[in-house]
Amino acid sequence: MKIRRFFSLFFCCVLFLQLTAPALAAQDDVGDWEIAAKAALLIDPDTEEILYARNIHERLYPASLTKIMTCLLVLEAIDSGKLTRETVLTASEAAVTSIPPDGSNAGIKVGEELTVDSLLYCIMLSSANEGCNILAEAVSGSIDGFVEQMNQKAAALGCTDTHFVNTNGLPDSNHYTTAWDLYLITKEARTHPDFMPLVGTIFYEVPATNLSDPRKLYTTNYLISSYRTSGYIYKGAEGIKTGSTSAAGYCLVASASRSGRSLLSVVLGAERITLEDGTILTQSFSETIKLYDWGFDSFSRQVILRADELVGEVPVTLSQEQNTVKVHPAQEIERLLPKDIDLTRDISRIITLSEESVEAPVTKGQVLGQITLSSGDTVYAQVDLLADEDVSASRLLVFRRDLLAFLHRPALWICVGSAAAAVALLLGLRAFLRARRRRYRKVSSRGRRTSSGYRGRRR
Repeated sequence: MKIRRFFSLFFCCVLFLQLTAPALAAQDDVGDWEIAAKAALLIDPDTEEILYARNIHERLYPASLTKIMTCLLVLEAIDSGKLTRETVLTASEAAVTSIPPDGSNAGIKVGEELTVDSLLYCIMLSSANEGCNILAEAVSGSIDGFVEQMNQKAAALGCTDTHFVNTNGLPDSNHYTTAWDLYLITKEARTHPDFMPLVGTIFYEVPATNLSDPRKLYTTNYLISSYRTSGYIYKGAEGIKTGSTSAAGYCLVASASRSGRSLLSVVLGAERITLEDGTILTQSFSETIKLYDWGFDSFSRQVILRADELVGEVPVTLSQEQNTVKVHPAQEIERLLPKDIDLTRDISRIITLSEESVEAPVTKGQVLGQITLSSGDTVYAQVDLLADEDVSASRLLVFRRDLLAFLHRPALWICVGSAAAAVALLLGLRAFLRARRRRYRKVSSRGRRTSSGYRGRRR
């Protein structure tokens, strides 16, 4: 009994230490520094593992990051056959004149004819506000109809904190989104094969139109181009979209790849500051570079559970071969983790069996439970546990089990009780009838004796 108490206390302590292990992802600071922005997100888009998260559900102004949604809906219209990239569109007066002259634009004139392809480059490279409206009218028939479609798409993607009132991100108190929702929108846009080549383009020349000579467009993304400014080029950067207004600050959705790994970042509400040496620093880019350096240098993909690893034993009954069967995970689990993590100390393993014991026969590969891998509040995986071998059943033990089960069936004893009661009733009735017949005979016998001894006078 003392040994049992000791082991119970020991395993409780181990479980407590495992459950209180620190989380390894979604950190709000990176080492001894923070991200200088209102909100920021760093995520592995292939596995959706969050490396860094700060205020990712706070509603903020997105500025021209809105154009990611605009581009997405245009690409969907192309996929559905409603438009082609070669379709020629004519700029309407409403599409052009509704744009403030001090906003970003491509100088498109009323009545000018451009292809859908050229307009996509206009909105994603040079952030042309009027280009968004021209495309919106082509897709939905009107700007208002397109905005309604934007909100419907956002809701369908699970964007619970997003509302659009225009196609381009011009400031409006009812036009907002979050870092997380922008990730969901970008994630969907990346599924279209034309999206990443488009947003990763550094330079594009719009062919001459009916009202304009050829236009040269340069990306506003300093991570992939130093045409406008230097000091931000990042090796492995791939795009995606910049945005800035006085209300939104400096914003950036970007992606980068290195050594077979990809990272996607969202930075909202950064500032442009002047350093002591007079250098102007646009922090949407500098903070994104910090995130990427940290994400690529500090994390690596690691196997935290092997498929052939025997992680435990399950008690087996009804077998004379063995009384336990080993179990292994149904699959290998690999996760993006800090390089200095101690897998034994920092990753807890909790095994949950389907039953306290399993009855033979057991088939190799049979699901006998689950193993959960976690660290603090972060659950990395829940995997089925499979029997590692076959275990045959003993006929004698199975017969004994079935016999005992039969004997313990309530219906059996109800029947037995009913039969016993019926027999007792019949025996009682028989005894009663016998006793009655005996009494009758005695009475009859006394009557006959009285009649034969009568000495009265006959008449």
